[in-house]
Amino acid sequence: MAPNTEKEFTLDEVAKHDKQDDCWLIIGNDNTGGPKVFDVTSYLDDHPGGAEVMLDVSGKDADEFFEDIGHSNDAREELKKYQIGVLKLSEEEKAKRKAAAEEAAAKAAGGSTNMIMIIILIVAIALGYYKTQMA
Repeated sequence: MAPNTEKEFTLDEVAKHDKQDDCWLIIGNDNTGGPKVFDVTSYLDDHPGGAEVMLDVSGKDADEFFEDIGHSNDAREELKKYQIGVLKLSEEEKAKRKAAAEEAAAKAAGGSTNMIMIIILIVAIALGYYKTQMA
């Protein structure tokens, strides 16, 4: 029987499932189809990184942690087996998540801008040095 992936859960409901014998995670964002709820209790012992890393984020939004690790496509396929629903967000929560995503994107873009400025500065210094040596 296929899991009920359309059932909606609130953050408060998910937060109650934060123990080794009852471990739920929220994983997903606007880029991956939205936040989904997973019951990974039966997977804890099989997780290659160990149960502890999952228990640290149990009952919470673990999307950033999941994405930062760089899970393989196989891991993402395995995760789908444990989906039990989707996260129900209020308009306020949606706005908060959108703002956080935009802030993260701005920080990521800002880092590349700084790198470009440093490269331009190094090229300018090297060019200036070259000109003084040729005179």
